[in-house]
Amino acid sequence: MNSKVLTTLEYQQVKQQLTPYLVSAAGQKELAELQPMSDLDRVQVALDETNDGAEVYRLKGGIPIARLADIAPHMKRLAIGATLNGSELGQVGRVLKTTRAITRFFDDLLADSPENGIRHLFDEVQELVTLPEVTKRLATAIEGDGHITDEASPELSSIRSHISKTEGEIRAKMEHYTRGKDAKYLSDPIITIRNDRYVIPVKAENRSRFGGIVHDQSASGQTLFIEPQAVMALNDRLRQNQVAEKQEEQRILEELSNLISPYQDEILQNAAILGHFDFINAKARYAHDMKATEPTVSVKNEVYLRQARHPLIDQKKVVANDITLGTDYQAIVITGPNTGGKTITLKTLGLLQLMGQSGLFIPVDEGSRIGIYDEIFADIGDEQSIEQNLSTFSSHMENIESFLAQINDRSLVLVDELGAGTDPQEGAALAIAILDAIGAKNTQVVATTHYPELKAYGFNRPDTINASMEFDEATLKPTYRLLVGIPGRSNALDIAQRLGIPKTIVDQARSLTDSDSQDLNAMIADLVAKRKQVEDEQLQLATDLTDADQLHKQLKSEFNAYQQRKDQLIEDAKVQANEIVEKSKTKADAIISDLRKKQLASGTTNIKENELIDAKGALNALEQQPKLKKNRILRHEKAKQDFHKGDDVLVKSYGQRGVLVQKMGQHEWEVQLGILKMKIQEADMEKVTAEAEPKRARATIQSANASHVSPNLDLRGVRYEDAMTQVDRYIDAALLAGYPAVTIVHGKGTGALREGITDYLKTNRQVKSFHFAAPNHGGNGATEVSFK
Repeated sequence: MNSKVLTTLEYQQVKQQLTPYLVSAAGQKELAELQPMSDLDRVQVALDETNDGAEVYRLKGGIPIARLADIAPHMKRLAIGATLNGSELGQVGRVLKTTRAITRFFDDLLADSPENGIRHLFDEVQELVTLPEVTKRLATAIEGDGHITDEASPELSSIRSHISKTEGEIRAKMEHYTRGKDAKYLSDPIITIRNDRYVIPVKAENRSRFGGIVHDQSASGQTLFIEPQAVMALNDRLRQNQVAEKQEEQRILEELSNLISPYQDEILQNAAILGHFDFINAKARYAHDMKATEPTVSVKNEVYLRQARHPLIDQKKVVANDITLGTDYQAIVITGPNTGGKTITLKTLGLLQLMGQSGLFIPVDEGSRIGIYDEIFADIGDEQSIEQNLSTFSSHMENIESFLAQINDRSLVLVDELGAGTDPQEGAALAIAILDAIGAKNTQVVATTHYPELKAYGFNRPDTINASMEFDEATLKPTYRLLVGIPGRSNALDIAQRLGIPKTIVDQARSLTDSDSQDLNAMIADLVAKRKQVEDEQLQLATDLTDADQLHKQLKSEFNAYQQRKDQLIEDAKVQANEIVEKSKTKADAIISDLRKKQLASGTTNIKENELIDAKGALNALEQQPKLKKNRILRHEKAKQDFHKGDDVLVKSYGQRGVLVQKMGQHEWEVQLGILKMKIQEADMEKVTAEAEPKRARATIQSANASHVSPNLDLRGVRYEDAMTQVDRYIDAALLAGYPAVTIVHGKGTGALREGITDYLKTNRQVKSFHFAAPNHGGNGATEVSFK
């Protein structure tokens, strides 16, 4: 779309209204790049996404996107081997944390509302890649502001503990000076810091009282900041610990940078998708606040805007109008006086069309349609230029000349005051010729004019209709309502008379006015009066219809309530009947048992056993089976948990498909996963069809130990219990990935971890053999494992 029309129609101001709704840098970037589109499929997808955002806003209050910074520069630095600082890692961690939160949010949304109106978002959320272990590590080590936590490493926690303890000892010693008998030698009884060392402010004449080192002095020289001899050793120890802290923090930053480095593409993709969700969120909230609706898209460019409102005018004051174009007529000629709202009507049509083609909801009533134009051209406003020696007329002609060569049957032309700025007779003739030229190319056009000659043009030309802005004769003010089918009439003489111009002058002016013009104005006045009568009747009919609809809804609601009550009463009756049958069965069992005893005692068999069984069966048949309530969510959950031998299932913790072999316990199954058979809890499984994955808002799960499985597992520095847990998970993941062999790096150390891994490998039935690595590959600090 040409940039001139975007400026003329104030498209950028609409984008500015969207800005406060965005919370991410990626979302703001997407808004900055937003432009109207001319491809039907792209426009429809964008509108669908806005609809999805509106549905999520209705159901859950919006997509919970956190405030996210631009991490693209961080990933570029990471790509060249740089180490990210705490703030940068915190921002990356926030992206990963938000990714995990969004996938859970959509999982919950699908579970709570399986039959929602969302069209695309469940598919788009599957493109998110969660990195659970990386996310957890970053969240543990880095706070949101970039501060490295004590939990980042045991060494850092120990160092900081020493620092805190040493600072306490220093303050305890120095408080003897600030609170004891030596306080009189101080300029101020406080403890402060100079050159990263604790000092006290001593009067210059008492400098020798405390010994130690002078680190600074006041501007007057009357106060010296002295580190007393008694705390110098403690300050030295504190400084050593602080240096060690910085070194450990730098090591942690390098470790975390190396941790996320393999996932640069995934993290950048996540940030872009989250920014897109943020943008969808913003479009939905903007639409909600403006009471905007989704328009349908007309391939034939049949525009129908119901009660269209300009988005940049206060919605409490703006006047809504119906605007139709492209169905019964291709051109609209709007006539009438100035300040009646003609220009705003042009801008409303053009701007709403631009918004719709950008995928935004527009401030119209439901049932509205937009077209898809390749180009929109607008000549609106006075653009005369002293520098270029252009008059108003010349500037308009240059604009019109520029787009006459470009228009086609997929264009929309908006022209304000066509032919103005020159001789009225010549201007009217030129306006008619321009409209004919535009019509010859089957281009849709809306033009405003003062020339009465164009009223006849709008009446006589095919595919063209007159329109005007309504004028209230009682108040002598415009109402800003568009009247399609009725040309504007001149109100100058009526206004002049009501404003106090002598009647003789007004009558003389009427006598000088052409009689045909007076007849035309009278005809227009009659048409306006009749139209108002019809609209009043239509309004009354609409009110009656609304009342009827409300009554119908009320009756329908009451009928549904009656049906539900009826069903509930039947169910209650069945429950009571079952209670009676149960009591009868108990009594019958007792009687049958007594009869059997008496038969055995008497030695007679007058009543046969099969007759007793038949009688008991008839009694059982009286039991009433309650109907399953028509609750789709309950049926959905029941179907998910109904497992049978041979069913295809998805094991959620591994992200792998498998087949149920046999039930091992009340809620546990043996599942065949590739070459492995594993015990899996029912809560960790989801039933799937054999042909395809179910439609589910599930993100791809990747982790350092499950997806992108490395052939090497490095356990150096890992605690024994955590290391053994990781080995168990790693062997399963490596088998699922199809590796024939892997290497476990455990280091030499005390040998406890090596022995533990050796004992584990001996008991694992999938391990074919294992041995220490070659001397040049780690020796007995690494174990090479081969699988069956």
